[in-house]
Amino acid sequence: MNLFRFLGAALLAAACALPAAVFAQSGGKSVVTTERVRAELLAYAPDGVAPGKQVWVGLQLAHQPQWHTYWKNSGDSGLPTQLEWTLPAGVAAGDIAWPVPKKIPLGVLANYGYDGTVLLPVPLTISPDFKPGLLGSDLDLKLKAHWLVCKKECVPEDGEFALKIPTQSSTALNASAFQAAFAAQPRPIMRGTLGVTTESHVRVAGDAIELSVQGLPVELRGKTLEFFPETPEVIETGAKWTQAWNGATWTAQVPLSPQRAASPSVMPVVLAADGRGWRDELKVVGEWPKVSPASAVSPQLQAALRNAAAPASTPSLTLAAALLGALLGGLMLNLMPCVFPILAIKVVGFTQHANDRRAHRVAGIAYSAGVIVSFAALGALMLVLRAAGEELGWGFQLQSPAVVAALAALFTLIGLNLAGLFDFGAFLPSSAATLQARHPVANAFVSGVLAVAIASPCTAPFMGASLGFAIGLPASQALLVFAAIGVGMALPYLAASWIPGIAGWLPKPGAWMEQFRKFMAFPMFGTVAWLVWVLGQQSGVDGAGALLALLVGMSMMVWAFTLRGRARTVIGAVAMVSLALLLWAAGPSITRVPPPSSAASASGPWQPWEAGRVDQVLASGQPVFVDFTAAWCVTCQYNKKTTLSDQRVMADLAAKNVTLLRADWTRRDPAITAALAQLGRNGVPVYVFYKSGSAPVVLSEVLSVGEVRSAIAKL
Repeated sequence: MNLFRFLGAALLAAACALPAAVFAQSGGKSVVTTERVRAELLAYAPDGVAPGKQVWVGLQLAHQPQWHTYWKNSGDSGLPTQLEWTLPAGVAAGDIAWPVPKKIPLGVLANYGYDGTVLLPVPLTISPDFKPGLLGSDLDLKLKAHWLVCKKECVPEDGEFALKIPTQSSTALNASAFQAAFAAQPRPIMRGTLGVTTESHVRVAGDAIELSVQGLPVELRGKTLEFFPETPEVIETGAKWTQAWNGATWTAQVPLSPQRAASPSVMPVVLAADGRGWRDELKVVGEWPKVSPASAVSPQLQAALRNAAAPASTPSLTLAAALLGALLGGLMLNLMPCVFPILAIKVVGFTQHANDRRAHRVAGIAYSAGVIVSFAALGALMLVLRAAGEELGWGFQLQSPAVVAALAALFTLIGLNLAGLFDFGAFLPSSAATLQARHPVANAFVSGVLAVAIASPCTAPFMGASLGFAIGLPASQALLVFAAIGVGMALPYLAASWIPGIAGWLPKPGAWMEQFRKFMAFPMFGTVAWLVWVLGQQSGVDGAGALLALLVGMSMMVWAFTLRGRARTVIGAVAMVSLALLLWAAGPSITRVPPPSSAASASGPWQPWEAGRVDQVLASGQPVFVDFTAAWCVTCQYNKKTTLSDQRVMADLAAKNVTLLRADWTRRDPAITAALAQLGRNGVPVYVFYKSGSAPVVLSEVLSVGEVRSAIAKL
């Protein structure tokens, strides 16, 4: 008994200590320096910290030459800087008081942002609920900041900052920096005596907007002004536009963007000249033109599609062709690397019924039913969620870290079962165990469901076009396409279970089957290793470590319940408590989103994909190759390690000066989902060559060196 108490205390201590040792995070600091930016958290509290006092904090970004970050509306590409504050009770942070930006031309495109040194001030509101700490009179605040810094290439960066602001004394060391930032903010335009400028407005006129602004300072009359709309994706940012003065009224005509994504009733705008800015919120007059589906595509891609378009009377894909493609794709899915991890389930099923033809046929039907029903259910769920406004694509289930962790736990249990550590029947009531023995068909059905869970995220040849086409079909027809994929995937197993000639190839049952069953546990553990790696791509090393710790705790609990007598009671209780503590301490790390990092989606010659990046590169005259990939797509990883790492392929790409972009879809990304939809695809892998003035060239899902080199030669 003393031994059991010692083991229990040791396990509980380990369970409590492990999260603190493995998942502890370092504290913040006030300065973060990268190769491109020096970021510093500054404070300005000239009258101390108290309710009613003026308190400002801000992130100062000092850019290296030729690098820039972005304004609240970044323009044709880019992302605004984001600040996430952790503040004590009684303290609230306001919005960034954005200084007037600069227009950054990019060929036919343009962005809005900052270079040099810029301070982004944020006001703090101190309420009477704020209580300084007992051991010190400081206001402790933390900041997690994310910014995108660009030159020719773009790099997402982030930093964690911490700062203490004295509450009893002034903090005016950074007064000059904040005063300069305040001076750089746009001033409100003077209002009329009634508090409104009835003549200032934005009028929608066809494919352009006409601005009319009154109340600007007299000294601006006759000068050329810069125009910055705060609402993104409304105007053609890089296009030429006209402006004029009509007495005291400034007017302008600005083209609307063909990619317009907003139709505001009020447009906040900033007008600037000589380094100063003025802001007004203009009422929109007139009806916004409707946005057609084609206008969601970039101008370069629209031109390419027009050059290669077929007559409107000839659809690119019919329902019959989509069903045939889905059937062939499902059939070929059995040969894809995605399916290799679940081959053990199929092979063990074959050996169990090698001499029982009836059981073999029933298992074949049940497995096929599990596959077909699962494909149809996944398709239906995706259609329902998309109808509700979610930007989802095929394989969306493995974009959830919680689903990945649940599958890892399930396959760990299957592996332990195959290895002989326990029998599922031992944990079931006698009535349930008898029911399982009478209806083994349920095992075959569940194995079909598991096969789909692992195999479905990847798309095989012929599947990509069919899936993309299915999204635009009525629900009943789309479900037929998804079911056809399931029929194709189940066909080999169904044929083997019904054709005696194929069954005759199987070895005779014998003692070897027990050893073979244990051997097949290792593919299951290999699947778990892959799923842990996938989770590491989604939630970082802390998430992967947390999942491993939980899997170890779960395995120990399973082992404990195989014991007998008092040992089972004591060790089982210790194992359950340890697993509960691990789940409480480490579980949140599994679903936590790590700070963005360019290394997560691209490395070496590859750059991270982002919305609008392809258009930027095409505008400079360079061709582009995009790899739409995901960590949970085994076929993607296979292509990445083989064809896309081939020296001949990389040399050809470099010779043609091809920009390489990698779109990482491991976690949900609506922008990538939309880009795939533009290509008529709804899953990964997808490989595309873009060239200005030409239609995008989409390669096959399983790449070969010859295919890629042939496509490069045509650029």
